[in-house]
Amino acid sequence: MTDLHDLAALEQGDLVRKGEVDPAELTDHYLERAARLDPELVGGAFVHLDGDGARRRAREVAAIGPVGEGASPLAGVPTAIKDLNLTAGVPTRFGSPVFADHVPTVSDAVTLAIEAAGMVSLGKTSTPEFGSPCYTEPEGRPPAVTPWDTTRMAGGSSGGAAAAVAAGLLPVAPGSDGGGSIRIPASCCGLVGLKPTRGRISGFPMYGDPVGLATSGSIARTVADAAALLDVLAGRRAGDPSWAPEPSGTFLEATRRDPGRLRVGRFVQPVIADAEVHPEVRVAYDEASRLLAGLGHAVEDVPVPLPPDAVPVFETCWSVLTALSVTPLAPEQRELLRPLTRWLAERGEAVSGPAFGLAIGALRRYAADALVALAPYDLVLTPTLAQPPLPVGAIRDDADPAADFAAQMMFTPYTSAWNVTGMPAVSLPLHQTPDGLPVGVMLAARPAEEELLLSVAAQVEAAAPWRDRHPPVW
Repeated sequence: MTDLHDLAALEQGDLVRKGEVDPAELTDHYLERAARLDPELVGGAFVHLDGDGARRRAREVAAIGPVGEGASPLAGVPTAIKDLNLTAGVPTRFGSPVFADHVPTVSDAVTLAIEAAGMVSLGKTSTPEFGSPCYTEPEGRPPAVTPWDTTRMAGGSSGGAAAAVAAGLLPVAPGSDGGGSIRIPASCCGLVGLKPTRGRISGFPMYGDPVGLATSGSIARTVADAAALLDVLAGRRAGDPSWAPEPSGTFLEATRRDPGRLRVGRFVQPVIADAEVHPEVRVAYDEASRLLAGLGHAVEDVPVPLPPDAVPVFETCWSVLTALSVTPLAPEQRELLRPLTRWLAERGEAVSGPAFGLAIGALRRYAADALVALAPYDLVLTPTLAQPPLPVGAIRDDADPAADFAAQMMFTPYTSAWNVTGMPAVSLPLHQTPDGLPVGVMLAARPAEEELLLSVAAQVEAAAPWRDRHPPVW
């Protein structure tokens, strides 16, 4: 018998449109499922579950009645919002005890877009402090774990969102990604993780990333669901510092197109660290290469597009971004911060204003060189991570934050390259280790070419489907 959580998000939305399922029924199903599953798993996925608010919102959506032409196909579908996104009247703690009592008075562009689409938020998904680490182990909270092996990490910083979708606690969820924070947990949790191109989704009202590394995006079980959520989130607002050109149609429509024969560059050499690449990661990469070639695409090796000299420049920018989050805090608030956050902030505060400006300029030149080098290729294939999901706590090192940061780079030596270039990128759950751990592979496309990226990703999914692959907790 099929349960509601067995259905894709778009299938659930279709039932709502047809009047066969009420949004309140969907909401109750997921809230009741959260009450039944392992409290540690649920507590690692959600930092705040608002059952009363979700049920109230579901009744409001149901009262609107059947949705009309042009409405989102995800109307009435449950989701939840990352703890980095502002939600008016709902706690937003940014993964930190410093903001334990913070309740915003305004919502950001992601929250407003989800509300406008008629989706129902169940609450807030967990994130590490200020979304910085590649693991989700916020202070005083259970860690976000992959449902495939609950002793192992869900990744970060959108680890709570990925854990919830992979465990069937949500059908689809937004995340954010400044160095891999959507694609890392997607790989760890066996999901589709889509980071769109720079400027595709508004950063209103905070605009907190002057470097341009971060964007929101989609975490889903299928490519079509990820595309449909991107349709919900995408769009510019007056005041945005950058924006992407309008697509030719919807991103969901792009998943139904034949991409044609494409030229795919590939590399497996790590970009930002001299990391050891796990044998199963190499197997996933080689299998994906053969799959793409079998679909008619030309696959060829290319050099790594970013030089080692770009790494310290990226680190400078990353540490300054952390410092920007911390600088307004009082000394007694800083004492509540995790050692990693304090260490990064101190590094960032030691960078002068002119030095930061020079670093941004250098990073943009490295990005330009990479974009020129990759311009002949429609897509770029790499692993998503260097390793399958690691045990909880394997990276975190409060006693030595520098070692913590270095270990993060060894685990995630590929993803941040596409934040530097601004290219859209997607992690696809094409492989599993012999003991059942998910391993993602990553495809990136030229800036603003999400439609092509989604078309190929859907083609890959059709050739090697993963949707009916479920973790033990399912």
